[in-house]
Amino acid sequence: MPADNEALREEFNRWAEAGLGEGMEEEHLPIVLPVLDQMNLARDENVLDVGSGAGWLVRLLADRVPEGRVIGMDISDEMVRRARRKYVAVENAMFVVGSVDEIPWDANFFTQAISVESAYYWPDPARGLKEIHRVLREGGTAWILINFYLESPHSHQWARQFATPAHLLGAGEWEALFHDAGFSNIAHRQIPDPTPAPESYSGRWFQDAAQLREFRQTGALLVYGTK
Repeated sequence: MPADNEALREEFNRWAEAGLGEGMEEEHLPIVLPVLDQMNLARDENVLDVGSGAGWLVRLLADRVPEGRVIGMDISDEMVRRARRKYVAVENAMFVVGSVDEIPWDANFFTQAISVESAYYWPDPARGLKEIHRVLREGGTAWILINFYLESPHSHQWARQFATPAHLLGAGEWEALFHDAGFSNIAHRQIPDPTPAPESYSGRWFQDAAQLREFRQTGALLVYGTK
């Protein structure tokens, strides 16, 4: 495994062992639900979740494609172990250890692929999008949803907190990467988070509650394109 990927694996194994994967559903659901609606999934689709973490999104996707299959892939073997254990009863879901720059799956298999809060960690986003393009069928769509991007000024300070390198790119730069990977019908939108900000904030990601409120109003960046 390349050094950058090994560093990511170790970092997100630490996240898994600290129980941080389980909190992601509550944190990200308000920005993910509009994306799931826009994906307009049919019952028999095959969907890839890149950076599936503790598996919560795989569970939601599996509910929407009861006659299809959902593959959750994560570079963290500890996240994958925990997801397999938690969602063993979800018959149309599978969790695999893998990196986006070398997806362990056949070409032209998936009808849609999604990645939530993962893409800016990819060591080589251009290569990752080309791999996603490879495993999608003709007409398949890729969806990248991220909170750390150029047009979200209150996310920039996160870079000081990250234990591994991250790419701070703008919407236009992400669209260009989609284009270079072979996608067409590329577009983006911002999805505000309607969750009310608390009266006071003492976490490490924002300076105060007002900054958190502005961050949520700016919302997440969704970039998507079709093979």
